[in-house]
Order: sequence, then structure tokens, then C-alpha cells
Amino acid sequence: MTLHVQFQTIFMMVLSGIAMGAMFDVFRVLSGKLRLPRWTVSIVDILYWIVATILVFRLLIYSNEGQLRVFVFLGIGIGICFYFALLSVWVIRLTLLVIRIIIMIYRILRRTVELLIIKPIIGLYRLTVIILGFLVAVAIFLYKIVLQLLYPVWRLLLWMTKPLHKYFVVPAWLRKLSGKIVAIYRWLFSK
Repeated sequence: MTLHVQFQTIFMMVLSGIAMGAMFDVFRVLSGKLRLPRWTVSIVDILYWIVATILVFRLLIYSNEGQLRVFVFLGIGIGICFYFALLSVWVIRLTLLVIRIIIMIYRILRRTVELLIIKPIIGLYRLTVIILGFLVAVAIFLYKIVLQLLYPVWRLLLWMTKPLHKYFVVPAWLRKLSGKIVAIYRWLFSK
């Protein structure tokens, strides 16, 4: 292994240590902001270590074909120490800023959808209910007027055809219909 490869490996491991620290802070801030249940903490830890392991070994394979030496661990340790000494505060602030921006965008989108889609649909529904209610009221009103106008004509027709009942047999359905019309008229206009 040449000196160039060793320096490249140490540099990659320092970068992987910085990346591991940044991932740790991001996971920590996200789990705090999302208020995850206690049982998910171990799942998040396992995910962190899986991602960190894949990252370290991918960089190790890239830099020196996967040879594991003492300076690999030294590079990771230096990267983690460097990160927590100088960069941790900035990554946490950046993560919180990104979370606030995402929440703000979500609220703007939700409000936009509410104003442009949901409120017009609710307004249209209410307008439809009002119009249908008005039309039903007008229809009932006209129905009562038509019944009031036709009732005397119906009574006159019954009175005029009464002498003919001696000579003709009135069908039972017509007598029932006549009785129902009279009952509906009395029910509607007795109130």
C-alpha cells in the first residue's frame, strides 16, 4: 500500500467520521422533532448504524480496496471529533431550519388547497342545498295551489256525474282515487 493510498484512505475515513456525526445529529433532531415513541428509538439506532456501516465500507473499498488498518479507525475518530468540535452546532441549526421550511411549505400548500379547492366545493355544496331547498319549497307551493284550483273542479265533476252512477258502474279504482284526492286535500289544507 503506497503512501498516497494511505493518505487517501485517512482522508476518506475522516470524511466518513464527519458524515457519521452529521447523520447522528440529523437523526437525533428528527426523532426529537417528530416525537417518536420510545420503541422506535432502537429502530432509528439500527438504521443509523446500517447506513453508517455501508458508508464507511463503501468509502473504504473505494479508497484502498477494503483493507482494514489501524489508521482507518484513527481517521474515523478524527472525523467524528472534528465534527462534534466544530460542525455539530451548524448542522443542528441547518436541520432545524430545513424542518421549519418544510413545515412552512406544508402549511402554505395546505392553506392553498383549502382556499382553492375545499372552500369552493363546500360553498358550491351549500349553494346547491339552498337552491334545491328553494326549488322544493316552490314546487310544494305550486302543488298546493294546483290542488286548490283542481279540487273544486273535481268536486263539480263528481257532483255532475252523480246522477250517472245509477246507470253506469264506476270502477273501484276511480272511487279510491277520488277518496285519496279528497284526503290529500284535507290533509294539506287543514294545517
